[in-house]
Amino acid sequence: MRDLPIVLLRTFVVVAETLNLTTAAQRLHRAPSTISMQLTRLEALVAAELLQRGQYGVRLTPAGEQLKSCAQQLLNLHDRILGSFQHADVGGQVRFGTHDQYATRSLVPLLESFVLSYPEASLEVICDHRPHHLATLVAEGKLDLALVEMPAFSDGGQRLFRDQLVWVCSETHSTHERDPLPLAVFAEGCYHRDSAHRVLSDAQIPYRVAFTSQSRAGVLAAVRAGIGVGIIPRSTLEPGLQVIEEGLPPLPGTNITLFVADQVNEATQRLAQTIQASPQYRGYEQPPL
Repeated sequence: MRDLPIVLLRTFVVVAETLNLTTAAQRLHRAPSTISMQLTRLEALVAAELLQRGQYGVRLTPAGEQLKSCAQQLLNLHDRILGSFQHADVGGQVRFGTHDQYATRSLVPLLESFVLSYPEASLEVICDHRPHHLATLVAEGKLDLALVEMPAFSDGGQRLFRDQLVWVCSETHSTHERDPLPLAVFAEGCYHRDSAHRVLSDAQIPYRVAFTSQSRAGVLAAVRAGIGVGIIPRSTLEPGLQVIEEGLPPLPGTNITLFVADQVNEATQRLAQTIQASPQYRGYEQPPL
């Protein structure tokens, strides 16, 4: 019986999650051709077709679906065993604050990897839609680090990624054509909500808050249902939503920003380094003069 190399399984799992060879290659820091060769080698080892490649990406075959679940379990066990030996001396509490648009999306694989690699660390994640509140908690020593979305050109923290707020509506509803404009937003204190209020007021466009939620999932559910227009970072656009390019005033740019407290333990430093090294948070460019 032939062994399945961990590196091939890890590549397969990332491809199975993204269903896109280019995206998987960026996440794994490898060339797309290398990813393709690794998948071909894995298919030869298991003697089954795992992926069907098409013009718009890839999809899993029944054998691929079966392997995805098994491979993820094996990788988790592998990383837990390795972490218990390599990082046994890295422990302590890590208090991490962020917005749930990151905690439930781009941060999921990073936090999963951290928990498996540092089993002695105690991770505590707090989600809040108020970026300035989370940054203040870090400054006051009540959080160890926070990944938040700050206004462009704001001070403090390490800017990791430049983004842009956009108006979004359902692909099947013309919510943005209603008068007054209905909004689906987070509760008071959200930068998205404050930005919408400011630009709509300046443009003298009447609006009303039609839906309020503490979570991104709740806001986007209301947008998909045609209850209101939403405001999200362009990089977090999801299927079923469309960007409203005309008819509404432009929204401001934002920076994904990492705040780290002055005095933190080794485990916190490792999590900060993991976030800083991630390709998805290394797209920041200096603003033009």
